[in-house]
Amino acid sequence: MLFIDQAEICVRSGKGGDGCVSLRREKYVSKGGPDGGDGGGGGSVILEVDPQRSTLVDFTGHHHWTAQDGAPGRGANCSGKQGVDAVVKVPPGTLVYDRDNGVLLRDMTEPGEQLCVARGGRGGNGNARFATATHQIPREFEHGGPSEERWLRLELKLLADVGIVGLPNAGKSTLLSRVSKARPKIADYPFTTLTPNLGIVDLKGFRRFVMADVPGLVEGAHEGVGLGDTFLRHIERTRVILHLVDLYPVEGCPSPAEAYRLIRDELQKYSEILASKPELVVANKLDLAMEEEPEELATLSKEIGREVLGISGVSGRGIEAVTNRLWHMLEASREAEPDTVIRF
Repeated sequence: MLFIDQAEICVRSGKGGDGCVSLRREKYVSKGGPDGGDGGGGGSVILEVDPQRSTLVDFTGHHHWTAQDGAPGRGANCSGKQGVDAVVKVPPGTLVYDRDNGVLLRDMTEPGEQLCVARGGRGGNGNARFATATHQIPREFEHGGPSEERWLRLELKLLADVGIVGLPNAGKSTLLSRVSKARPKIADYPFTTLTPNLGIVDLKGFRRFVMADVPGLVEGAHEGVGLGDTFLRHIERTRVILHLVDLYPVEGCPSPAEAYRLIRDELQKYSEILASKPELVVANKLDLAMEEEPEELATLSKEIGREVLGISGVSGRGIEAVTNRLWHMLEASREAEPDTVIRF
């Protein structure tokens, strides 16, 4: 499926219907008086979070969303019909900006959450509203209120508990497919992952969390080099970062310690908040090790000054320990900060 995470749309509410000028005309009824009805209110444009949607693909080629105008009032004190609202479905994690001034209107995360982005015009009063004891045949009426129109910029940030980062071909997609039912594309060449992938990790004891795999980062990603800058925003919401390192890189690639420092540098340059998130460093491809406890694992831990857990995305070795550690890190994060991530 095509992954679209940015869109611009124009929304316009419906204008209100005009009030009616009418005098009662009925056989055998003299001096019936004014009976002009009110105009109907215009429809509003409302954004609504739909958890069944995962991209903004519906807005490619559909940039204008318009609500229905209110109908004018009629005689016999008949009010005009209300305009129908235009309800625009967006996926969870959508940031709504006013395009012209850049103001963030709402961060929409909760299923069913609604935001009125263009309010419908008010219906005008009919002449019956202006009748008084001294002004019994009014000809006055009100025009319906005007519509509202504005351009919005929608930006999608995936909602996940854990975000996987690392150089291309570190084994991020393999790990995600191991711990969840997600089936990302896996191959033995760099940049296999071209769009973010989400997977739900189920653990014993009815525990679960959401993990996101984003395209591999390269040096200069924070400036738009490669694919990383396009998708770094998707791990800004995550509580914990899983930093995956290839323990046995091919010739010509950075060493494990160099790869770790390169990615850390890119995260720091992109966002201080992102770089400060709790991080678990995991070395992949233990299946290539010659011994049970490879010396390379201890060397990497010493060089970067952090604990490093080892796994094999192919055989599954060490993965249970990693997922359990992630769960405990998430629990600590939730205690420190109220939960703002959607639970599936």
